[in-house]
Amino acid sequence: MTKYIIKRILLMFLTLFIIMTMCFVLVKLLPLPAVREMGKDINLVLARREKMGYNKPIMVQYYLFWKNIILDWDWGVGEQMYEGYNVWDVMMQKLPYTVLVNLYSILFAIPLGLGFGIYAALKKNKWQDHLVSTLVMVFISVPSYVYAFIIQYFLCFKLAWFPLQLESLSSAGSLFSWRMFRSMIPAILSLGFGTVAGLTRYTRAELSEVLTGDYMLLARTKGLTKAQAISRHALRNAMVVILPMIIGEFIGILGGSLIIENIFGIPGVGNLYINSINVRDYNFFMAMSVFYTFIGLASGIVNDISYGLIDPRIRMGSKK
Repeated sequence: MTKYIIKRILLMFLTLFIIMTMCFVLVKLLPLPAVREMGKDINLVLARREKMGYNKPIMVQYYLFWKNIILDWDWGVGEQMYEGYNVWDVMMQKLPYTVLVNLYSILFAIPLGLGFGIYAALKKNKWQDHLVSTLVMVFISVPSYVYAFIIQYFLCFKLAWFPLQLESLSSAGSLFSWRMFRSMIPAILSLGFGTVAGLTRYTRAELSEVLTGDYMLLARTKGLTKAQAISRHALRNAMVVILPMIIGEFIGILGGSLIIENIFGIPGVGNLYINSINVRDYNFFMAMSVFYTFIGLASGIVNDISYGLIDPRIRMGSKK
């Protein structure tokens, strides 16, 4: 297991380096955006540009990019947005919004997904199972931004239960206030529907397969009731596949949702990433690209390793 983990981590950093190299070279081939008038801050931006070698060949710039990060943890300053502010500081200010919205959506989705999946598996091939399976296919097929527009129209505009956009921190008072949470509910629902559908499908498929196993019949013949056999044997075996998916969702909460944050005006890292692409702010674009790529790769590794931790019978990387 240890050798497998080390190998995966090394491959993760190699993949990260390759992706970042491609992103850096491609974005640097675009015309260099002009520095907007920022008063005294323009001197800071120009000094950072000189430090990062904007007038040097691309590969020299790339070397300086990683050198500044590794030695000084310097990701540069904003040039086209948040002018003169450190990129890393701005990202840390935005990250709590992304984490909260995605964490709430996962906490909302997990019990519903597990519940619907278990119910459909127990009612296999009955009308309840067909209804749940049909709804799952519909919710999985529809993109989350479509739910966002529907929720905005009916719950926010027609019924006026929630605000159309996220409350500002100054008006809500705190990130953890009821007013802030209430304004997050439309985004939470939009993100949660797809997770509920995916978890329902996985739970239903795994539990249905487990329930047909020979050891379930053996458990019943030994005197266990149906409920006891399901809770002690079926669910535990089905969780071997389901739990890594849940763990991967929790690891991925830092990634957030680019489109949902933009629709509901959530000032998170997703919205920051889209804006950095639109205005061609090199420093923010590269920092956010590293961030999102690393989160995706780390989530995959944790997901794979969790199989071996949940079920000791699984030997990761074994050749046998």
